[in-house]
Amino acid sequence: MWLNPEEVLLKNALKLWVTERSNDFFLLQRRRGHGEPTSRITGLLVGALDTVLDSNARVTPFRILLQVPGSQVSWVIASGAAIEEVNKHWDWLVHNLLHSLSVFENKEDAASFVKGKVKGLIAEDARGRQAAQEEDPEKFREALLKFERHFSLPSSEKLVTFYSCCCWKGRVPRQGFLYLSINHMAFYSFLLGKEVKFVIPWAEVMQLERVSTTLMTEAIRVTTRQRQREFSMFLNLDETFGVISQLADITLRRLLDSEGLELDRVLQQPARITKRILEEQALREYVLALFRLPRAEMLHEVVSCSVWTPHARCHTAGTLYTTDSYLCFSSREEGSCILLIPLSEVLSIEKAESTSPLPNPVIVSVRTKKAFQLIELQDRDELVENMNSRLRALQWKQSMFRSKKDSRSRSVSSPTPYYTFYYDTGFSDEEEIEEQVLRNTVNSEALMTAFHQNQPGTNGNKSMETVKERLWEDHFSEFGRSVHMFRTGKIQKLVAMGIPESLRGELWMTFSDASSELESHQGYYASLVQKSMGQSNLATEEIERDLHRSLPDHPAFQNPTGIAALRRVLTAYAHRNPKIGYCQSMNILASVLLLYAKEEEAFWLLVAVCERMLPDYFNRRVIGAQVDQSVFEELIRERLPELAEQVPDLSTLSSVSLSWFLTLFLSVLPFSSAVCVVDCFFFQGIKAIFQLGLAVLEANAAQLSACTDDGQALMILTGFLDQVGNEESPCVASSSPPEENSCSDFTLPAVGQINITALISESFEKFRDLTVRQIERLRCLHRIQVLQAHEDTIKENALRLVTPDVSISHEDLSDIYDLFKTEHFISLYWGDNSSAAAAEAAAWQYSDSSRSFVERQYRVDRPQFKSLYGLLAPWPSDQHGDTLANRTFTLLDQDCDNLVTFKEFASWLDTLYCEELNEKIRLLYRLHIPPALTENEEDSSLKSPLLSTNRPLYVNKEPSGRDDEVQDYQEQLKQMLRDLTKEKEKDVDKPLPLMNQREFIQLCKTLYSMFHNDPEENDLFQAIATVTSLVLQIGEASHRGETKGSEVSGQEEAKAAGQAQGAAAENEWTVSYAQILASLLTEQALVNFFEKPAELSAKISEAKNNQYQQRAGLLSLQQRTR
Repeated sequence: MWLNPEEVLLKNALKLWVTERSNDFFLLQRRRGHGEPTSRITGLLVGALDTVLDSNARVTPFRILLQVPGSQVSWVIASGAAIEEVNKHWDWLVHNLLHSLSVFENKEDAASFVKGKVKGLIAEDARGRQAAQEEDPEKFREALLKFERHFSLPSSEKLVTFYSCCCWKGRVPRQGFLYLSINHMAFYSFLLGKEVKFVIPWAEVMQLERVSTTLMTEAIRVTTRQRQREFSMFLNLDETFGVISQLADITLRRLLDSEGLELDRVLQQPARITKRILEEQALREYVLALFRLPRAEMLHEVVSCSVWTPHARCHTAGTLYTTDSYLCFSSREEGSCILLIPLSEVLSIEKAESTSPLPNPVIVSVRTKKAFQLIELQDRDELVENMNSRLRALQWKQSMFRSKKDSRSRSVSSPTPYYTFYYDTGFSDEEEIEEQVLRNTVNSEALMTAFHQNQPGTNGNKSMETVKERLWEDHFSEFGRSVHMFRTGKIQKLVAMGIPESLRGELWMTFSDASSELESHQGYYASLVQKSMGQSNLATEEIERDLHRSLPDHPAFQNPTGIAALRRVLTAYAHRNPKIGYCQSMNILASVLLLYAKEEEAFWLLVAVCERMLPDYFNRRVIGAQVDQSVFEELIRERLPELAEQVPDLSTLSSVSLSWFLTLFLSVLPFSSAVCVVDCFFFQGIKAIFQLGLAVLEANAAQLSACTDDGQALMILTGFLDQVGNEESPCVASSSPPEENSCSDFTLPAVGQINITALISESFEKFRDLTVRQIERLRCLHRIQVLQAHEDTIKENALRLVTPDVSISHEDLSDIYDLFKTEHFISLYWGDNSSAAAAEAAAWQYSDSSRSFVERQYRVDRPQFKSLYGLLAPWPSDQHGDTLANRTFTLLDQDCDNLVTFKEFASWLDTLYCEELNEKIRLLYRLHIPPALTENEEDSSLKSPLLSTNRPLYVNKEPSGRDDEVQDYQEQLKQMLRDLTKEKEKDVDKPLPLMNQREFIQLCKTLYSMFHNDPEENDLFQAIATVTSLVLQIGEASHRGETKGSEVSGQEEAKAAGQAQGAAAENEWTVSYAQILASLLTEQALVNFFEKPAELSAKISEAKNNQYQQRAGLLSLQQRTR
């Protein structure tokens, strides 16, 4: 295969390689030891070396080198495992390039020509491989070439797919093509000689909608911060909208969220994203959500089949999904029949004899001595082989784990484990139980077993519990009891009635499949408890603060036993997942889990909820919960249109419902009713919470429509939920009369008893058409809006932090922030950002913890800063401008982490555009002394000899009439220093170090470069020559020591220099900042130049227009020359 040209030394290469064929420019070589008799020692040594290396480091046995006659440096341009493959490349080089190379006079040019051709072949090969994955490779290849030609983006901007469509501008449609790439959506149209093209970064997309108007039957509306674009006339609107939504969602999750939302590894590598991968990913997300599988599960096969369902006495048609560790079946109607079989429960997967009634049957046997029959499987042989391969790998992994565990247990010298199983059957006297013993004791039973008799409301009708237990036992006998039970509409009705307390923990473990996690991680929780207890960090401090706020009315948590168990579970999880650590509401959830499940089971249930069933809920910004609130608002508009019409601002309702989702109604319903909701959640997932939330709002729609403020809505919903009970623990309404609202004459209407079972059943029935697929689709769309809303908040906070310290207008500062952020994103899109990412990671790890998140949100590295410098600096950006940009970055990088924050960047711009002359000169001065000016700075002028100070530097000036007059510059300087001392207002900073002659020469060079192309160029050059002469004389005077009548008094000089560099060598030539400033003030042309106002708004506007294309062109050039 062709390779990116890589340098090798020919002299070293000959030790390990043998040349087979050669000419003036190319060598075909074979690795020593490959294909040679085994008796040769060199071949044996090289062969042994290649054998020892791992598969990634092994060298292919054949390669082709590009060589330049007379040079010891060559380039590897092709390699291969077989001589036939390499011979094809050799023949192509000989027939297509060798003759052309003979016409080059400069052999280096010939080498560059060949390297360019090889890179072109590699790019063409990459395009071909990508095109081959599409349905119409030739059409995609043509579209890829057009995309590259029209938009001139770097080659790393990979095209995913394209569609023919119309883009509307008002009432005028423009027919063209919509190109969707990994970071952008781009449109191109050329009709009647008019070209229309634009590029929209996904990071700027605020909202995606499907809309219908009189002109467009149905269109896709893309909203950014600047404008809206509408696209219509797609052949497949659903597919297009899905791909656009996915790409925007993936890009925003990858770029905007600093904590990193849950994103699969394949999606974290944009270069690997294709349309096929997006389709597979959408299906995988749906399967994970439907069966609530671990996020790491990879989807392998999706096949249509039928499963024998004994309870129905027939085969049920549906789809089989196979993942790393599960076999999952769902009927055609989502939710009517679901089957989940963990591979850890499977004994064998076998093919049975095919008959006409049972075509292509497969039998899956499980450890409970049951078997499942699947028929009508396409490609049965390959499917069974793949499933058996994963089954064997899992069984081997389990056997290895058991053997290690056994050997570890045998090696333990002490017969007593480090923890004991403890259970307290009654109320424990805290004085009799040592706190340290409780902290390290793991409960072996659910807390409800001990504290059941003291729970309020449990002394009611016990017969209902017995009836429910009998109904569940009958269900188990018919549908199965373990994880692989058939989950149908009948079990949904049983769950709505409330799971009996004796079975609640078991069924929660079954529905969530936390039981499989527990079985495959024996001893894991105990080891976490041992590692985590006793540690002190922010998470443990928050846990300790919330321990006694968790179900404080329940006797289990008025007791040290329950508190200690809750502490262990929460601390162990924070240790397991430091990315989440501990978040509020986890304590309430963990408390309920501990009541009905054993402690270790409660831990794995918490893992299932936080990592699978409520993804992204429990992090610093509760993104997942906010996304679901936005989805809930959409469902209200769709399912309860009358309520949405009466309450235009649904954010009020969603703010009330946030606690419903975060605590699964545990914080708003009576306890006995709330655990029934938790039952439904473990059975149906988040869909049950959406359905119940809609049912609650529908039941109160009339009262909510009459509300005049948020307080009334909160009172209505709180009053309604307080009255929700069940037969076992009836809720009695408060006997106190309703209080009047302080803001109006609104009174809360009386609410009768509401039965939780009836409410849940009603929610299931009325909103049964709400599917997991619909929820996942809405989540994808609304995550975009939530992330962008967070981004706007971060921007507002960043501007609020910077505004008091700068004089730049709020509008300009906002635009500068956008430019700053865009520069950061551009490097993430196309740059070689490995070093930048390493610097960013190191900075986050080691940076000052006192710096806020906002201050650290967006930072740029040196190349990014240099790009922004060229766009926004008011001075000309010539060749010397690059040197000045480097020094500026070094000066601003006060933390020495190779990153500059927005606050530092804005402060620098404020100095250039808004500060007075002396602050600008101070900045220039600091750019030409350490640390900004370094000894190893690669600038040829630094190595130039020092200027002579024995005579002043004269320039031609018009005769003044008194040629013999000698101007006493020292006396003039003395007077200016006195004036500056009186006028110092802002000079409270540390004294600046003195500048030596080498540094002063660099300052002069910078000043000369700044005046190029200025209208007053001649006057400025003359003025700077005069100032240079003046400063050189001042430096020479200080260099010689005290001379008669030419020195400022010691006290005044010390004051002017800020008493800096007192330890400088006596013979060193130095000048101070004050001396340079005073010298510059003697020339009005220089004063006018630095006081001339610069138009920042115009510069920003120009930068907006040029930033993208300028950086794209530069990065494209860099990628082509690599």
